[in-house]
Amino acid sequence: MQTALVIGASGGMGYALVNELVNRNIQVKAFARNKEKLVALFQHHKNVEIISGDVFNEQLMMNASDGVDIIFHAVSFPYQDWDKYHMRCIDMVIKIAQRRGTKIALVDNIYAYGRQSTNPVIEQVRKEPQTKKGKIRLTMENKLKKSKVPSLIVHFPDLYGPNAENTILYETLKNVVQGKKANFVGNMQVKREFLYTVDGAKAMVELALRDDTYNQNWNVPAVHPIAGEELVEILREITGYQKGVRTVSQGMIRLFGIVSPSMKEIVEMLYLTEEPVILSGEKYEKEIGALPRTSYKVGLEETIAWMKKRA
Repeated sequence: MQTALVIGASGGMGYALVNELVNRNIQVKAFARNKEKLVALFQHHKNVEIISGDVFNEQLMMNASDGVDIIFHAVSFPYQDWDKYHMRCIDMVIKIAQRRGTKIALVDNIYAYGRQSTNPVIEQVRKEPQTKKGKIRLTMENKLKKSKVPSLIVHFPDLYGPNAENTILYETLKNVVQGKKANFVGNMQVKREFLYTVDGAKAMVELALRDDTYNQNWNVPAVHPIAGEELVEILREITGYQKGVRTVSQGMIRLFGIVSPSMKEIVEMLYLTEEPVILSGEKYEKEIGALPRTSYKVGLEETIAWMKKRA
């Protein structure tokens, strides 16, 4: 790989992917709608070309993909806009990749797996999502596979990390950094996975650099599942935070959803806070090698330091 296009480069995983690619001396085109944010994130990075614009602008996407070996699809849309935009976006990326002869690496989540009775979940498990958003993600996956474009589909659990602001854990971290009473979404006794974006990007780029990893699904788990109360204790140790942390229940989010479209859309995914999908990294470790595994303490220290620097 000589040149990569990262669409959605201003988001949490997009930012991590750009940094990891640059660390491997790969030329990167960082694409997102918000030019001001792209400049703030990447203006001092060598080997990064900033391109701002609409991902649905076909001519702009064609220009951006000129000379590119692989397109990393890290675009995220607000929950309430998934129906409107996600399928259009994957169609556009496939069309551009077919015309340019490039590969596609799709940043995916765990929604398509649906409810699973057995953990950890392997890539070969049958996907039967019961939620609207899970069905959208599975449709995206199937479209990509039917396109015949060489592709990677990489499943990540919930994320946290520098610039990862559109995540379920971000609101907790933001209030801790600001010294305010924090909220935590879900049961604080249930162990769930939170993946450090830096680890996710390292694993995904490693997969993208190989020839025998394409036209497959790959799971990239977190270092280990962790309960909310354990995360809070780590945060207290790191920051000296003394305030209480309030559990945000499904009932509270349903109430907020009456006036907030985004909160209304969160409700259907809350089963994951009670019945978490825990990913198996066995395939990656067997075929690629050891997974990047930053401890929660180190990952949270680095994330909070980044947040304070940007405050």
